[in-house]
Amino acid sequence: MRRKFLSVCLTGIAAAGAACGSPARVPVSAETGVNPVIPRPKESLIPVINVVTAKGWPDDATPVAGEGLAVHAFASGLDHPRWLYVLPNGDVLVAETNAPKRPDDNKGIKGFFFRAFQAKAGGAVPSMNRIVLLRDTNGDGVADTRSIFLSGLYAPFGMTLVGDALYVANSDGIVRFPYVTGVTNIVGPGVKVVDLPAGRINHHWTKNVIASPDGSKLYASVGSNSNVMENGYLHEQNRAAIWEIDRATGKHRVFATGLRNPVGLAWEPESQALWVAVNERDELGSDLVPDYITSVRDGGFYGWPFSYYGRHIDYRVEPQKPELIHRAIVPDYALGPHTASLGLAWSGANNLPTRFSEGMFVGQHGSWNRKPWSGYKVIFVPFSHGRPSGQPIDVLTGFLKPNGEALGRPVGVAVDKTGALLVADDVGNTVWRGTRR
Repeated sequence: MRRKFLSVCLTGIAAAGAACGSPARVPVSAETGVNPVIPRPKESLIPVINVVTAKGWPDDATPVAGEGLAVHAFASGLDHPRWLYVLPNGDVLVAETNAPKRPDDNKGIKGFFFRAFQAKAGGAVPSMNRIVLLRDTNGDGVADTRSIFLSGLYAPFGMTLVGDALYVANSDGIVRFPYVTGVTNIVGPGVKVVDLPAGRINHHWTKNVIASPDGSKLYASVGSNSNVMENGYLHEQNRAAIWEIDRATGKHRVFATGLRNPVGLAWEPESQALWVAVNERDELGSDLVPDYITSVRDGGFYGWPFSYYGRHIDYRVEPQKPELIHRAIVPDYALGPHTASLGLAWSGANNLPTRFSEGMFVGQHGSWNRKPWSGYKVIFVPFSHGRPSGQPIDVLTGFLKPNGEALGRPVGVAVDKTGALLVADDVGNTVWRGTRR
C-alpha cells in the first residue's frame, strides 16, 4: 500500500505539480521573531512537496511594493541573476550563476524527482558562470550600460572589494582579481586565495564572502553537503560553517559551525557583529524548521545536524552527539519555516522611509517543502541597539500568484549608492530597484 501511494503521489506531482504531505498547523508568523513557536516534527513516508511553477513577469508587471515604496526594474533580460554587490562608484555587479555539475548529488529515484521539481521551479537552467556590471550613467534609476565584467568563473556567488582587490567566491574557492575604479571588464584568471569544499556532491554549492571592517580578514559561508548528514560525516568536513580567512596569506580556520546552509552575510555596525542568513533542514513537515538570521559567535555551534533551533534534537541523525547539542546556540531571529531566506543586507544609509533606517533586508527565495507556500518576498527586520526589535515588515511581495505560478523569486539584496534597495530575481531575470514613493 505504501509503495502504491508513493508511486501515485510522485507521478501526480511530476505530471501536474500537485502537493503531497500534510499542510501546516502553525502560521508562518508564529515561527517568526525572537521567540518563535517550535512545533513537534511531523515526519511521513512522503515529505511535503509543494513546488511552484516558474513563469516570469508579464510585460510591465512588477512586484508589489510596501506602503510608501515604489519599485521598478533596474535591469531586465538577465540570465539567472542570483547575487549583487555594489562598488564604491555605484556600479552594480550581478552574479549570473547556478549550480555546477554535481554527479554524485541527488542520485536515484529521489534525485530524479528532485531535479524535475527544480526544473519546474526555475532552478535547473545552466550557469552562465559570469559577473555582469550594470551602470546607471544618467541617474534615472535604470541601468543604461551593461558589460560582462568577469567570465569563465565556476558557479560564482559572493563578491567583496578590499582596496584594489576584488574577491569572488566561486563554488570551489575564493579568487582575487585586480580592480581599478570605473573599469567595465576584467581579463585574466585571477589568483586563488583559498580552496573551499566542493567535489562531486557539493550539495549546497553557493559560497558567499564578506570582508572584515578593517579589510584584514575574509569570511566565507560554506553550506552542508546534505540535508541532515545522510551522505556521511566524511563528506561534511569543514562544511555547514563560516570560515575566517587571512586575506594576505590565505590561511584559514573554521569560525563557526552547525549552520546548515549559511548564505547572506552582513555586518551590524553598532555591535560590530557578523550576521548570517541560514536555511534550515527539510522533511520534518510543513512547520519545521524555521530559517533564521543570527549574529555569529567565534567558535559557536548552531546545532546542525544534531539539533535545530537550539537543543531540539533531530532524531533522524545517528549517532547523536549530546555534548554538542548541549552547547548549541539558539539563533537570534526566526524567519519562518521553509522560506529559503538567502539575501541579507544591512539597511545602511538608505533613502527609504524611516521605518527602514535600522535593520536587515532579507530576500526569501521561497519554499518547496511547505503547504501552503512560504517566502517569495523581501522583508525587513527592524533592529534597535544592535538587536532585532519587532516583527518583519513586507518590502516587496507579489512574486507568487495564489495558483502557484512564480512570476519571480528574490535572492540577493543590496543597498545601492543612492540609498535604494536592489533585489536580484533569478526567475524574473531582473534586478528590481525599490525607492521611496
